[in-house]
Amino acid sequence: MEVLLIRYERPVYNAAYRMLHNQDDARDVTQTVFLKVFEHIDQFDPQRRFFSWIYRIALNESINWLKKTSRLRPIDDNVADDSGGPEQNADNQRLGEDMQAALMTISPEYRQVVVLKHALGCTYREIAEVLEIPEKTVKSRLYTARQQLMDELTARGAHS
Repeated sequence: MEVLLIRYERPVYNAAYRMLHNQDDARDVTQTVFLKVFEHIDQFDPQRRFFSWIYRIALNESINWLKKTSRLRPIDDNVADDSGGPEQNADNQRLGEDMQAALMTISPEYRQVVVLKHALGCTYREIAEVLEIPEKTVKSRLYTARQQLMDELTARGAHS
């Protein structure tokens, strides 16, 4: 179990953080995910990838957390980008904040494909495995999510 924790704690936290945009909530969800994993490890199907199973639990727990708290909060972005000058950093931070805010306006169904693809670097096949949906559905949801994000960013006056 320790090996699983060491290997997957950071990726699970990152997935939860991208879905929830709050460090404390992401830590709580991460703890819940590992409690569920440890309690239900006997239900894991060894024919499947462990990565897909634990990410599915993380995404479901994040969605449940959003439903439970029934509030959308902006990202707590305390990470500074030290590349480029101050003006570039300010522009990047504004764009990042706009993107995170826009991400929070789309439904969790679409948000999770964006997080898996762009934040975690998953392939279409991996996303399909994690979400247990066909690859075509992944592509369709990702397309729709990108359109919704672009519309929201345009409405906010954000430019890339």
